[in-house]
Amino acid sequence: MKKTVFITGASRGFGKIWAEAFLKRGDNVVATARDIRSLESLQQEFGDAVLPLKLDVTDRQESFAAIQKAKDYFGQIDVVINNAGYGLFGAIEEATEQEARDQIEANVFGLLWVTQAALPIMRAQGHGHIIQLSSVLGVATLPVLGLYNASKFAVEGLSETLAKEVGEFGIHVTLVEPNGFSTDWAGPSAIHSARIEAYDDVKAAFQAGLTEDSFGIPEATAGAILKLVDSENPPLRLFLGKVALPWVQQVYASRLSTWEEWADVAAEAHGK
Repeated sequence: MKKTVFITGASRGFGKIWAEAFLKRGDNVVATARDIRSLESLQQEFGDAVLPLKLDVTDRQESFAAIQKAKDYFGQIDVVINNAGYGLFGAIEEATEQEARDQIEANVFGLLWVTQAALPIMRAQGHGHIIQLSSVLGVATLPVLGLYNASKFAVEGLSETLAKEVGEFGIHVTLVEPNGFSTDWAGPSAIHSARIEAYDDVKAAFQAGLTEDSFGIPEATAGAILKLVDSENPPLRLFLGKVALPWVQQVYASRLSTWEEWADVAAEAHGK
């Protein structure tokens, strides 16, 4: 059955790959980007099946207007993919106030505004699927990406709560948690804080831990996303890539061990 899919950040990377995958199989796509010229190739190839919209997701009013335009054009919105966002690289001490605020604005508030705009339409329809692009770094952390980690942890908490609130309306929520992929996320799309020399060793160790096998092929994710939106009972969380799950299993085993070690202290703090 043909779906109407609203995708933010569709000009490149995962957003563009997934938009093309939906369009090639016959779905309708609302493709958004800050610069609408970056969406011209999609419209030229797929015509009326794609609605390109200029959208800065950090603008709440603009986000609501874009969702309404999508509804008016296609009549419904079956899937929203909140893909827009970027990475801020640098130690936590290095981040300026503006860099920190901008990171949270784009990755958290931008996702929130689009989600809020879509919910009334999906509730009225009695169905919908909101897919939030989180990250494995929303479950476990790496150094040199502290503000990005924080933004994705916020997305995780917001979206897990949302799933509990909207399930009775026929609305599914899925957090997609990729490990590293060879997109331009760490290249032109990234922001880098000014260097503080004291963190050079931490950064060097971070870089040394990255190998070619750490990064997946972006185009290979399209099949997983199509299966996800076609599922009648989609998961709350879906890892993408081979690295994420084994790493998180190790992280959680360590956490559980520490929590159990301190269980008596935790129980004493209950007071009764």
